[in-house]
Amino acid sequence: MKELADFVKTKRKQLGLTQEEFAEKAGVALTVIRKIEQGKENLSLSKVNQVLLMFGHVLGPINENNATRNSEIQ
Repeated sequence: MKELADFVKTKRKQLGLTQEEFAEKAGVALTVIRKIEQGKENLSLSKVNQVLLMFGHVLGPINENNATRNSEIQ
């Protein structure tokens, strides 16, 4: 979840938006943005995808071996 949290927080800051402004633009509650950026694990997939669509992304299944290898490289 740390990768998701870092991604969303970095992208939001690149847009120069506060969490509140970003939540409004994404059409989600402020608590959704806060939970994502805090790396919480009990998130609604549809809400996460709604937020990620702001950056042209969605969550999807990836091979666990590739995920492990990619996180070790970064």
